[in-house]
Amino acid sequence: MKKVYLTIFGLVSALAVSATENPTKPGKSEKKQTKKVEATTEAPKAVVEEAKSPLTFSGYVDTYYFANFNGVQSNLGASGFERIFDQKANNFQVGLAQLKTTYSTDKVTGVIDLTFGNHGDLGNYGNPISPLGAEFGSTGLAIKQAYMTWKMSDKVSLTGGQYGTNVGYEVIDAPVNFNYSLSNMFGNGPFYHTGVKLDVAATDKFAFMLGITNGLDSKDDNNKAKGFQGQITLKPVDGWSVYLNYFGSDEGVDEKNMTSWYDLTTSYQVTEKMLIGLNAVTGKNATGSWGGAALYLNGKVSEKFSLGTRIEYFDNSKGGIYLVDADGAGVSTTGITLTGNYDVSPNLKFKPEYRFDSYKNAAGTFQLYDKDGGLTKKSQSTLGAALIFYF
Repeated sequence: MKKVYLTIFGLVSALAVSATENPTKPGKSEKKQTKKVEATTEAPKAVVEEAKSPLTFSGYVDTYYFANFNGVQSNLGASGFERIFDQKANNFQVGLAQLKTTYSTDKVTGVIDLTFGNHGDLGNYGNPISPLGAEFGSTGLAIKQAYMTWKMSDKVSLTGGQYGTNVGYEVIDAPVNFNYSLSNMFGNGPFYHTGVKLDVAATDKFAFMLGITNGLDSKDDNNKAKGFQGQITLKPVDGWSVYLNYFGSDEGVDEKNMTSWYDLTTSYQVTEKMLIGLNAVTGKNATGSWGGAALYLNGKVSEKFSLGTRIEYFDNSKGGIYLVDADGAGVSTTGITLTGNYDVSPNLKFKPEYRFDSYKNAAGTFQLYDKDGGLTKKSQSTLGAALIFYF
């Protein structure tokens, strides 16, 4: 019996000693098992996070082909006066190549955004002349954006340089827009500004921006007057954003010519698969006024494929802005665009698109080319697709 008691006492003592050993180190009885585990599992190491680089690179290139049902010959060039960028009918084209560099810290962000190709040149139409003279061309034609932002606080930032406009629903960047071809409101609005702007995020639901610029779409000013831009941002509920935009500038040289845009841009994410967008604009200058509206409906069909439509009306019948007929008279137009958006891979989009445009011109005038090169058409249909690689 005594032997039994001693045995029990010895066992209890051994357990007590084991329990008081340092739990971070293996006890003697664990050594063999620990060695066995170490043969197949690496000992835990301290996790060291690599510092995120403040420098990032991005860009894209897009290529497209659109057939014109009016039978326009390839060598005639333009598919119609309404297309702001995709002007070549029945042609394989490279639209734009972009290289964008961004450097961002907690206090400053710097952006150099360069574009090359037909769409890049058209987008920077206001920067074609070098200070050395027109015969030298201009490297400024390649600058889509070049600006720096000083983050003065969590709510206030100051930006200076050349940057994209606040007016409008669409942008020049093909990967960002749902539709490939661009609207008439985009083509008849400002593209970019050179100046300074102050952004204030007052709350999560309200923000505003004020800016002073050289003028309309140019790195240089053409007179003493400066342009003014403003934006009010509202986010009434989750998924709904509203932007009230203004840009105005005196573009006159010998006589005053105040040119202004008043713009409403809004979008609402109805469900995870359905988005509704609306853009409405009115503008005026010394020549006349213009205005329009576009409705955007985009729906996600599957994980990789979405379908969207744009229905647009634009009225420049008073000839105040760029959209005119062959005689220089103002026109109005209605357009319907149906676009598919297929994600081939995380870096490649395929966008098939059908577009119909109809024009209302003065009696006896026409807008579009026919198969013989004559201006005999007032409507057109195009069908094609674009491939967009981005990173």
